[in-house]
Amino acid sequence: MLNTGESLKLFRLVPVAAPNDSNWDVAENMGEVVVRAFSPADARVVAAQAELDFTEIDSMPAEGNSTRDASAFRNERLYAVREQKPTIDIRQEGPRGVVEGTVSVATIKPTQVL
Repeated sequence: MLNTGESLKLFRLVPVAAPNDSNWDVAENMGEVVVRAFSPADARVVAAQAELDFTEIDSMPAEGNSTRDASAFRNERLYAVREQKPTIDIRQEGPRGVVEGTVSVATIKPTQVL
């Protein structure tokens, strides 16, 4: 686990691109997601880590070629990161990770071998 000596904060990742923006052609819009992370950059990493990676299933690309860097959450044209104040339902205390919203793990469809 990452430990920088900082305490975790809440961040909301919000889609900012229009639905017809061509950047969505390579990534799925998962709506708003709230995460506990150390910084806005770490919030993008936390959200991306919640997604399914090609190396976790029997699909191309393989051989250790991760797709985490291609996550929509890492694209500033698709998602903005805003600090979120704690609420009754969303507490700042807790483990690093996604605390609200749904990160789809079914964004990658296995390819068929012809």
